[in-house]
Amino acid sequence: MSKARILLFLLCALVPVALLAQRPDDILPFKAVEKTLPNGLKVIVVPTGFPNVVALYIPVRTGSRNEIEPGKSGFAHFFEHMMFRGTPSYPPDKYNAVVQKAGARQNAYTTDDRTVYHTTFAKEDLPKILEIEADRFQNLSYTEEVFKTEARAVLGEYNKNAANPIQKLFEVQRDSAFTTHTYKHTTMGFLRDIEDMPNQFGYAKEFFRRWYRPEYTTVIVAGDVKAEEVLPLVEKFWGNWKSGTYRSEIPQEPPSKGPVYAHVAWPAKTLPWVSVAFRVPGFDENSKEIPALQIAYDLQFGQTSNIYKRLVQDEQKVDQLFPSTGARIDPTLFTVFARLKNPADAVYVRDAILAEFAKLRENAPSAERVDEAKANTRYSFVRSLDNTDAIASTLAVFVGYRGSYDTINNAFRQLAAVTPEDIQAAAGKYLTDNNVVVTTLSSDPLPDAIRTTPSLASFAAAAPVETAGLRVIEQKSVLPQIQFKLLFNSGSVNDPKGKEGLAALTAQMITEAGSVSMRIDEISKALFPMAGSFFARTDKEMTTFTGSIHRDNWKKFFDIVLPQLLEPGFREEDFRRLRDRQLNALRQDLRANNEEELGKEELINTIYAGTPLGHTVLGTVAGIEAISLDDVKKFAAEHYTRGNLVIGVSGDYPDELLARLRREVAKLPAGTVIAQGKKSLTPIAGDAASGLEVKIIKKDTRSTAISIGMPIPVTREHPDFAALNVARAWLGEHRSSTSHLYQRIREERGLNYGDYAYIEFFTRPGFQFFPSPNTVRRAQAFEIWIRPVVPENAQMALRIALYELDKLIRNGLTKEQFESTRDYLMKNVYLMTATQDQQLGYALDSWWFGMPEYTKAMRERYAKLTRADVNKAIRKYLSSKNLHVVIVAKDAEGLRDALVKDGVSSIRYDAPKPKEIVEEDRIIGAYRLNIKPENVTIVPVEDVFAK
Repeated sequence: MSKARILLFLLCALVPVALLAQRPDDILPFKAVEKTLPNGLKVIVVPTGFPNVVALYIPVRTGSRNEIEPGKSGFAHFFEHMMFRGTPSYPPDKYNAVVQKAGARQNAYTTDDRTVYHTTFAKEDLPKILEIEADRFQNLSYTEEVFKTEARAVLGEYNKNAANPIQKLFEVQRDSAFTTHTYKHTTMGFLRDIEDMPNQFGYAKEFFRRWYRPEYTTVIVAGDVKAEEVLPLVEKFWGNWKSGTYRSEIPQEPPSKGPVYAHVAWPAKTLPWVSVAFRVPGFDENSKEIPALQIAYDLQFGQTSNIYKRLVQDEQKVDQLFPSTGARIDPTLFTVFARLKNPADAVYVRDAILAEFAKLRENAPSAERVDEAKANTRYSFVRSLDNTDAIASTLAVFVGYRGSYDTINNAFRQLAAVTPEDIQAAAGKYLTDNNVVVTTLSSDPLPDAIRTTPSLASFAAAAPVETAGLRVIEQKSVLPQIQFKLLFNSGSVNDPKGKEGLAALTAQMITEAGSVSMRIDEISKALFPMAGSFFARTDKEMTTFTGSIHRDNWKKFFDIVLPQLLEPGFREEDFRRLRDRQLNALRQDLRANNEEELGKEELINTIYAGTPLGHTVLGTVAGIEAISLDDVKKFAAEHYTRGNLVIGVSGDYPDELLARLRREVAKLPAGTVIAQGKKSLTPIAGDAASGLEVKIIKKDTRSTAISIGMPIPVTREHPDFAALNVARAWLGEHRSSTSHLYQRIREERGLNYGDYAYIEFFTRPGFQFFPSPNTVRRAQAFEIWIRPVVPENAQMALRIALYELDKLIRNGLTKEQFESTRDYLMKNVYLMTATQDQQLGYALDSWWFGMPEYTKAMRERYAKLTRADVNKAIRKYLSSKNLHVVIVAKDAEGLRDALVKDGVSSIRYDAPKPKEIVEEDRIIGAYRLNIKPENVTIVPVEDVFAK
């Protein structure tokens, strides 16, 4: 050992290690250890009690807040991307190989105040993961060409978000509200700065040198770990990291001189938004002001509030109303968002929201309501700590303020101490006319009066103070949070023709419309103090009602929620409200606001057109409009039956709970007994395309989203599922930079934000790492999802995907590719079933398929697989020639002509590319698509999901 290493070891040995003492009022129940190395790096080790899994979270106290130079916004988020670009010791392919071998899931995110890198993996790989993470933090290296490629990927991410109106509303709100502080720009940065990023190579290096230093960084290691084993590893790999000297002054925002109003004129048809925000102080774990204001917002604008009942349920002027109260290091905005059904109601809704703020200033809430809010927050927090990754993720948020484990405990102590008087005092101090920011968004004109914000004082005067035969799956554990699932073998495949969407609407009428004895607002208020939840998920083949409650409160919870299923309220006003919401979710959220989900849904509808699987779960516009309340009552009576039901229960539940649950659901109609999920259903075959059959959805959009697919007969219980899943994971593992398509399209060429493949339908793919349980289907599709690209690269992106798929089919996987992917999946399956909800959900899915417990079954299948099995499955089930393609594009006619012409494609790069990439581009650009003119159809977006 060198003298320098010996000196470092001695210095580390002198640094005290703090075993953090636990207090009775701590919200965190873990025996954590905290240590600061001589270079300023903070290390926190948290044994969580969950076996086998470790979560490594590394919050860097550097976010868009630190972007102080004009014209240089977006660099904190940019380095979230660049940190995956490798080092001399671990270039991207070698780094990704380590991650894949560990079966890990990895990602990062950036906020205004911090950037967080996180990896979750099997505990045996902790030393190697710590080593490669330490290496990239200390030795990040990239060329200017790579820098420019990633800059374009960041622009692609901005373009992806541009389809969502609320993203633009938020961006304009911030820009209008702040004049000086760096919170003026969002985490993504100003668009003009993002577009200029390729020219900022030198500044990027400087930004990294300033902020990626040990004194701004915390290493959190949580899971099946011991501090005495973890700390020496961190010291070994991170101890030589040099601290920095750079310090900066974040420009502070001056006091506002009056209300601010800003408007966004949205170019495409959309529902209007009104937001009302107030400037609030920065986070302080030793102050009650932030928790007092957060409670105030929850009480006044949450789903138990009077205004929610009035605007959403009774008057039905608004279909979405919610508060947003994320604290920041420096003073920020707390906001109330409302989505209107009619632009003419904008002033009415804005004034109703302002009136609620006026009430907060004039009258303190009751002590009972405050206690209920505090209990809800505490129970909700405890409920979220159901797996190691969630624990580390939550800790990283609070550690991001000052690098301390105790910040969470301190913050919850302040929350517990909040009184009604504290809330009124904070409201009087911060909810003022000078602090208000109103922002609106619409495609149609709003009333002129929206431009002038009335004073809060103008509202003050008006402000008034049997059980045999039931199938049950049990998962006993020590978790105090109890979860039950009621799985009915009925979904959108059971929608009557002409009333598509009935299954989804009926389920929402159970969980979102109350019971005979209680209206939904009364139920929400009753559940609030116990942080209980009861919600529905409807998919094609099944509907699942999930209840979650702390064991302390299960009896009262059952009294409230079980009548929603057994004695539903079925009120006409709730029916109208929920039907409108479902229509808006279909027309606005899916069709208008999200090209990616739009394309994926329409691909499945195209593949399974003419079958019960051939419409989206939400239904069709005409179908939803045709549904009556009597239809809902009839559907519930026919499908929510004992014979159609499987029960799942997990957690530390008493025998009394299960006995009562059995007794209660035995009151349901008997119905026809479904013997076994899929085995009870008639097989459905999808449409096998003849050549490439292309549907272009014509929509006014900045970018072009592409979905490719074909039906496959392989579902989860099929003997070839594991083999085909290995091929899928290698080709396009979801949100993983190790996947082949991701490397070829996004990493090497910077065309978009990501590229993935599937053999099971994936709900909410832009937001989740893993597919949701209880969305299984009797027939599936192989899919490739190309996230949006700029229009001029659409044909080339399609060619690259098909070229790579064709190579996979012709060549199969190599021995190394097969083994590394199979070994990754062997470990990754633990993460897929890591949470309480996933474990119970996958158990119910396994019953539906008639297969053993998912994790064990899949590991056994992977262990027996050979490379020959995988390559045989690839050739048997996949095609690169006969596929359905759904593309969302603005210039539909131009794209159609280009596809049919089949001319050579090319890519214009911002920086030179290696010779082999340029040469390959020429080959791929000439790859023949052979699309027949008659195989291309153009559909206006308004016609999608119409009928």
